[in-house]
Amino acid sequence: MKSHLTLLLLLATSPLLQAGDRVFVPGAKINADHTVTLPLREGRLGSRVVWYIVTEASTSNSAERFGASRASKLANALKNSASLQRAHHGKNGLLEFEGTVDFRPERVVVGDPVTGFPPLRAEPGAIADDFYSPIVLLPDGSVINAPHIANDTGRSDKVAELDFARRTVDFALTDGFTRDNAVLYITTDASDPVAAALENATLVPRLGFAPRAGGDGSDSARASLAAFVNGPTGARNRERQGLNSALLGEGDPLNVLAWMPNQGRYSPLWDVHLAAWADARAARRVERFADVEDLAEDGELTAPDGGRFGATGFVVNCPIMAELD
Repeated sequence: MKSHLTLLLLLATSPLLQAGDRVFVPGAKINADHTVTLPLREGRLGSRVVWYIVTEASTSNSAERFGASRASKLANALKNSASLQRAHHGKNGLLEFEGTVDFRPERVVVGDPVTGFPPLRAEPGAIADDFYSPIVLLPDGSVINAPHIANDTGRSDKVAELDFARRTVDFALTDGFTRDNAVLYITTDASDPVAAALENATLVPRLGFAPRAGGDGSDSARASLAAFVNGPTGARNRERQGLNSALLGEGDPLNVLAWMPNQGRYSPLWDVHLAAWADARAARRVERFADVEDLAEDGELTAPDGGRFGATGFVVNCPIMAELD
């Protein structure tokens, strides 16, 4: 089996994924510049034009209609309607939304020059209005993940290219791990302002109402993600991992996601578990969430404040695009 590093290097020099790799979102195309091309969809907020993507749907019918992957756990967002917005079909079949995003703010992130994390300053570059959520309830009762990525205020900082003629968008990818495999995902929204700034995502406080913190089962809208705050550093270090490393400018934090999109407990709404090595000298790369839990049980990993490892309470919207064999 090729190493993760070899796969990522091959991906950087080829527009095609390698044999054995898997793309989960129908119609998505992984590009050599570390972006993914997705269908661009037009919607409305009153008289305003909004542009959005659809990555997952709670039902097979909606997944097929939108060219998305199936994530049945999104239906659990209905258990707390504060986490979602509603949309209906208007003129020409365009979805009409209740809220959208202000893309005008300037993102500011200043890492600690020595430790990286925590950041000295973190301000998100896009902020949702009071009515916006990327989690959208449709008239037929299905729920879709439909992040807004552009409107009359601008566009997401992670948009590399918008092609209105072809109705496509190229969106920046992030590297991570799921169940021992390297994965590529996009980050569109976060419920916490610091997380939104660090992930270069839209701040959406309403996502914090998605049920439920610490819930990873089929009755929850969330799935578990571990992000290290004091992982190994060094741009050329094969063990590199962590928010501290990312803030030092060494690359993506290489977060650990618990489930793949082809598994029933998958959700793009990740319940963030911040993890700290009790002894930073023992820090090493971890690629399975189950291993993170085992390390926490053994006392090697704690919460950042030294307390018990667990859900930190906020959500990031990170749809997985592809798995690298």
